Amino acid sequence: MVLILGVTASGKGRLAFGLAESLSAEIISIDSIKVYRRMDIGTAKPSKEAQKRIKYHLIDVVDPSEGFNVGTFLDLAYEAIERIKRRNKPIIAVGGTALYMKALLYGLFEGPGTDEQIRTELRRRAKAEGLEQLYRQLKDVDAVAAERIGPNDAKRIIRALEVYQLTGKAISQLQTQWNTTDDGRQTTDDRQGTKHNWTIIGLRRERPEENKRINARVKKMIDDGLVDEVESLLAEDKPLSQQARCAIGYSEIIDYLNGRVTLEDATELIKKNTRRFAKNQRTWFRTFKNVNWLDIEPEELAEKIVDRAKSLLKNIEPN
Repeated sequence: MVLILGVTASGKGRLAFGLAESLSAEIISIDSIKVYRRMDIGTAKPSKEAQKRIKYHLIDVVDPSEGFNVGTFLDLAYEAIERIKRRNKPIIAVGGTALYMKALLYGLFEGPGTDEQIRTELRRRAKAEGLEQLYRQLKDVDAVAAERIGPNDAKRIIRALEVYQLTGKAISQLQTQWNTTDDGRQTTDDRQGTKHNWTIIGLRRERPEENKRINARVKKMIDDGLVDEVESLLAEDKPLSQQARCAIGYSEIIDYLNGRVTLEDATELIKKNTRRFAKNQRTWFRTFKNVNWLDIEPEELAEKIVDRAKSLLKNIEPN
């Protein structure tokens, strides 16, 4: 069982595909937006051809009008793991949604229950004052969570503020069940290591190269028809869920289609927000233990990266 992580546009999807072909494995996607049907270009989903050649799980599982959360993800991921195991196939999990990866590796942080009155009031404030105001409040009470969440994730901003109002404590302080010692052991619940026998491979590139790749990916998304994709989604009978509407790439194009920004400005905002998202990912990934990092050169061929990963797998013991 191999888990591949890396910031957006790092090449982790291509590595997962190459390894899966070489090892006759199946792939589990760990991405909170790739789960949505018809949201293809803006999520950089694997091509239809790739999906014909390799069995993917947790892609296209809900409609854009539906909500999706980490608990639902875990249920589907565990079902997929058991199905793949019954077929005696290797498993490759890949993604950039760090919260989902953390839950898959170490279990789900439950937190306190919900309070619909608090949640409704926070939603009202988000609508009246703007999400940016709630995000500034979150930074004041829980800068660690704000860094991880980012300014566009309405659902998690509201949840973090709800937890703070319910408990008087920052959600980042309460997430101690995911704390690990330097040798990778869980510090709570007497658990050792990960919930499954994962070997973790991380891809790293120099920051300027990561930014260059992000900018190139955004340009390709626009060229490939992201605007048309968003127009089509907005024309559907059921409205987009808050999670789908707030996704990077979709939120900015919606603003363009509503006349709030130009297409050029929307494109630059997608690049900027994606780079900020990558920064948040790097912050999360520093909390992961036992990651076997591969430092990737700017012009390194995908085939060489696959070969390096295969060599690494031969020479290490699983976590």
